[in-house]
Amino acid sequence: MWEIGILAGGSPLHWTSDARWINPALTAREVTDIKADFVADPFMILKNGAWYLFFEALRKETQTGEIGLAVSTDLLDWQYQQIILRESFHLSYPYVFEWDGSNYMIPETLGADEIRLYKSHDFPRDWRLLCSLIPGQHADPSIFRYQDRWWMFSCDTPYTHRSLRLYGAARLEGRWEEHPSGPIVANDARFSRPAGRVVAYDGRLIRFAQDCSRKYGSQVWAFEITYLDQHTYRERRVSNKPVIGAGINGRWRTNRMHHIDAHASSASGWIACVDGWPVTEDGAD
Repeated sequence: MWEIGILAGGSPLHWTSDARWINPALTAREVTDIKADFVADPFMILKNGAWYLFFEALRKETQTGEIGLAVSTDLLDWQYQQIILRESFHLSYPYVFEWDGSNYMIPETLGADEIRLYKSHDFPRDWRLLCSLIPGQHADPSIFRYQDRWWMFSCDTPYTHRSLRLYGAARLEGRWEEHPSGPIVANDARFSRPAGRVVAYDGRLIRFAQDCSRKYGSQVWAFEITYLDQHTYRERRVSNKPVIGAGINGRWRTNRMHHIDAHASSASGWIACVDGWPVTEDGAD
């Protein structure tokens, strides 16, 4: 089942397994306060010299996701901490970000039938619901800020993965409104479901999409957002090859990969937390 690894890259578009890192970096075995079937959807944030990694841990007894936390100072040794957020429904995709001195999280909350915004009152713990942002079923909501405005992608067909929506707001708490170009992607399970943080690179905005055309979360594609304002949206696929996937990112043997959270780590380097589905000895899932 899903496990978490760390990749290195010269850009957010080219990745490999760094020889210093032994992947997977985190598995369900490290989760000690619940029995977990897998860990997935990692997002991390750097604060005070430490990396804080938030991820979905699927609780075995209920088959519902809860949000776990691990910490590292070197990206090599990860110390699991605890479950830091649970609800009566499934949680996943804990998109964590900092804004105006505070720390926020927008996880996937399909069971609430809305996109929700949480705020930490004692980082990295004590996450409390702040407000509802957008009603309805939305998979993997992915927020970013561009030209003094908030934007958010989501997949509004969470079980068929065939439609990508884009919303915008002047304020973080809203009011959020759908972009007039929506749906951004329609009737295409290759490119509709978000696959991690939207990043700025070399003057460009990059969004990632998980390919669900053959099976759920097989690989991840990158798209450059070439134009975005309140009236117009344009994008282009960066390459005819996925940026991460089975057998293309080094020694970590994965059958599929469906998530990437990329961060600039130096003037010329990038690091990312990703997830992968391990390959068994016979090559099957």
